[in-house]
Amino acid sequence: MPANRFNAFTDYGVGIGLRIPHYQHILRKKPVVDWFEIISENFMVDGGRPLEILDQILEQYRVVQHGVSMYFGSSDRLNREHLKKLKRLVRRTKTPWLSDHLCWGSVDGRYTHDLLPMPYTFAAAKVAARKIREARDFLEVPIAVENVSSYAEFHVSEMTEWEFLTEVVERADCGILLDVNNIHVSAFNHGFDPYQYLNHIPAERVAQIHIAGHSQYRKYILDTHDHAVIEPVWQLYAHAVRRTGQTATLLEWDAHIPSFDEVHREALKANQFIQRPQAAAA
Repeated sequence: MPANRFNAFTDYGVGIGLRIPHYQHILRKKPVVDWFEIISENFMVDGGRPLEILDQILEQYRVVQHGVSMYFGSSDRLNREHLKKLKRLVRRTKTPWLSDHLCWGSVDGRYTHDLLPMPYTFAAAKVAARKIREARDFLEVPIAVENVSSYAEFHVSEMTEWEFLTEVVERADCGILLDVNNIHVSAFNHGFDPYQYLNHIPAERVAQIHIAGHSQYRKYILDTHDHAVIEPVWQLYAHAVRRTGQTATLLEWDAHIPSFDEVHREALKANQFIQRPQAAAA
């Protein structure tokens, strides 16, 4: 199941996020990395240093785009100017698929720049699915939607988060960017079983997996991407991979970023889990 139509039948292995503190190391040392994930919005510009760096990266590495502002869950229509800029970047990077979050964050053209949780209702699923289909048709590339971490719930919800995710992706016929750290965070904050979540999503639609660290407090967990991955998240990842098969995996580390080598070593720990299903199959 590793290569499927939601990741354009690719088999990308383990990648890391492309971050500014690592630019010079990557360009100078040319380390062997399966692929880099870029934040699309950081490169949706007409020129300048961001695109100069990106073009140098593209000469040597595979790149996949990850967005933070499509807001499929907002009731507003998709922003056509945003889509046009995004499509220009898709053509530049030749990303085999792109991802964004299953969340809302804009009202009447005003953007919160945050990834806010949605009410898990059939009406919300219908709106999000329609917008995902419209974006995919315009961008002409497969789309995978990511489950977000959350710290609040809606009383009007009609289903669980994993049922809502399934409802949206099947209505939209799109892929899933499965963030196992977000599942761990939300499971702690809301008191559900993270393994029940993993067991009830359509595994055949998982195009990519995210892993990350977080900050643990006494009553809640914050998804901060500023630590190494903890063992319970690795165990969730192992369980996810047993369901999905070897899947393109990306380590996110966005604050208190250590050296490139430390980030890459942490990401490559995923190999010990994604090789086990293959060994069992043999």
